[in-house]
Amino acid sequence: MKVKYIRVSTLDQNIARQKTNSDKFQSVYVDKISGAIPFYKRPQGKKLTNDIINNKVDEVHISSIDRMGRNILDILTVSEFFNQNGVNLYVENIGMYSMVDSKPNPIFKMIISVLGNVAEMERTNMLERQRQGIEIAKAKGKYKGRLYGVAMSDDEFLIKYKKVKQELENGESLRRAAKLGECSLGTAQKVKRLISS
Repeated sequence: MKVKYIRVSTLDQNIARQKTNSDKFQSVYVDKISGAIPFYKRPQGKKLTNDIINNKVDEVHISSIDRMGRNILDILTVSEFFNQNGVNLYVENIGMYSMVDSKPNPIFKMIISVLGNVAEMERTNMLERQRQGIEIAKAKGKYKGRLYGVAMSDDEFLIKYKKVKQELENGESLRRAAKLGECSLGTAQKVKRLISS
């Protein structure tokens, strides 16, 4: 079975660009989760892994290598898992397969290593720029973040976790609302407590 794996970082992000050729595949796996989460810990990553182990998949397409992850070790581990299970990985933006004639493609591994390192470096740089921006904003007295030790009001808390509030009001369970709102179970419990009071 030929399948496609799609990942976006947040629930709000549009997957249309990655879905452009989805009609060519027997199945499409979509994760809306941070690339910092290892592939095997993502809901659809787990499902795809199980389908591969059960010999249901022989070819996986992704739009770019950073869809697999932002950590070079994770990317290479997943790529190697695919190879060991006879699954050919195709990366669309470089037009290359991980295997040629059922054997690992050494050029693919080299390019993936470079691209994986670039993805990891981009993430590190982004976090560093974010940290620097916060420091500059603090120095100018314009930082909007919460000061250490200052508690949020109940209204501010509900605004921050409005997705969780919405899911709970729609009848979702605490665990499901926490997952969809990308927060801890304890946070979802607090949201429920506030909207119930």
